[in-house]
Amino acid sequence: MKATESSSCSASTSRVLYSFWLSSCSWRVRFALNLKGLQFEYKAVDLIKGEQFNPEFEKINPLGYVPVLVDDGVVVSDSLAILMYLEDKYPQNQLLPADPCRRALSLQAASIVSCSMQPLHMKSVLEHIEKKVGQEESITWSQTVIEKGFSGKSLEKLLKDFAGRYSTGDEVSMADVFLAPQISIAMDRFKTDMSKYPTLRRVYESCEAMPEFQASIPERQPDA
Repeated sequence: MKATESSSCSASTSRVLYSFWLSSCSWRVRFALNLKGLQFEYKAVDLIKGEQFNPEFEKINPLGYVPVLVDDGVVVSDSLAILMYLEDKYPQNQLLPADPCRRALSLQAASIVSCSMQPLHMKSVLEHIEKKVGQEESITWSQTVIEKGFSGKSLEKLLKDFAGRYSTGDEVSMADVFLAPQISIAMDRFKTDMSKYPTLRRVYESCEAMPEFQASIPERQPDA
């Protein structure tokens, strides 16, 4: 497991993010840290090489997943838990709307991505499907899961009457932090046609234009 610094990091900070450049869960946290203007030291954990199973990392997160945030000695794993921690401890540039309805909407959208979409097409799941029934079926499975989550019966329908420039209005929210990486991966890895989801496509384009998002993209991380 190697420790490196990204362009948004500071060697003097006591805030450390254990991340892998291709991990969408890690991407969410990088995006959120940038939005809140929080510096962090980047420590790369290569999931392909199996560094998540090194004894050093297992002491931090026995489950062997990234991301993990260590903030002044407080260890938090799981991207949603990390974002809620950041929201509570660092209230600047809030990611949850003050309005209860839009706040619930933002959390609901984030939950759909983190619970009903991403876990079903994560690397270990796809490898298992590929071993059982072949690569073509694993790709078909991923596309089905993603399209179900984005569809007019799910996120597109949920957000279309509330979205402005971003998911829940004209201010970026936690929903965007979860959605933007998911949409990018859906387009790049699984060739999802976002023209079928105009609300989600518009939201993604707004996020994509943000410097905080650009600094968080996988290709710009030290371990890319």
